[in-house]
Amino acid sequence: MKATMKKAVMGLMGLFFIAGSAHAAEPLRIGYSDWPGWVAWEIGIEKGWFKEAGVDVKFEWFDYVASMDAFAAGKLDAVGMTNGDTLVTGSAGGKGVMFLMNDYSNGNDMVIAKPGIESIKDLKGKKIGVEVGFVSHLLLLNALEDNGMTEADVELVNVPTNETPQVLASGDVDAIVAWQPSSGTALTLVPGSKALYTSRDKPGLIYDMYVASPQSLANRRDDYKKVMQVWYRIVDYLMDPATREDAVSIMASRVGIDPAEYKTFIDGTKILTKEEAAGFFKDGEGFESIYGSTKISDDFNVANKVYDKPEDIKSYIDPSLMAEM
Repeated sequence: MKATMKKAVMGLMGLFFIAGSAHAAEPLRIGYSDWPGWVAWEIGIEKGWFKEAGVDVKFEWFDYVASMDAFAAGKLDAVGMTNGDTLVTGSAGGKGVMFLMNDYSNGNDMVIAKPGIESIKDLKGKKIGVEVGFVSHLLLLNALEDNGMTEADVELVNVPTNETPQVLASGDVDAIVAWQPSSGTALTLVPGSKALYTSRDKPGLIYDMYVASPQSLANRRDDYKKVMQVWYRIVDYLMDPATREDAVSIMASRVGIDPAEYKTFIDGTKILTKEEAAGFFKDGEGFESIYGSTKISDDFNVANKVYDKPEDIKSYIDPSLMAEM
């Protein structure tokens, strides 16, 4: 009887061991989309650096909004999002923790006007196509504020960001707000159009982060550290003059753009070294801290009724992995 029970117990333990091993063998599911600070993952993927680092990762390519939806639905362990959009997704139940800062937008997000409009102040009384409630809307509000204006001075037309170039070309609006590649498409599509204000005018307004589910980050902390180690290998490869051309070529190929053109997209993205990112992970106010910038985004989201109540900012940020790098 005891022998039979022992065999049964050993059998169950074996099943648990197999199940646990199978679970451990599951790859991290990471979503990425068309933004230079995230397209850069392609370098590590193509070079086989994740395998070298001993971490099993499955990268899945999405349109940006679709990637957030997949993360919120539990189909991804981690995904690239702006700090403001991380709050939006979390407020709807798809809580994420920002653990890696890839970059901040440094000119790729733009307020672009049709020919004949030379300044933000010239937009008074004009129609502006912008995806209301998203980060482009926040950029526009800062552009207006920096020029002594408010949202009441213009007429907003709610337009999905990927449709803004066509809407500007149609003449239905006088200006748009968009990020690359849509901003670049608009400048090409509408001869004589001009960027009046960009994210370079407000560094730290838009941080591009990697965000993991709290459960995944807690359960697979060592794997995420390996992912981060590969990320900084990617950053070094991209920044090294000896390998930059190859890095740009890999990134450009992923999104089907000529490498010479794609360089301008990268130039508009301040991809951060480990030391730079660590500085922005320090708690503080204003745009020079991920905490301060995210608080500004939270205020914007509540004011624009994206969600009803302020979010607990610190619960969305985990600087501890950066501190261990």
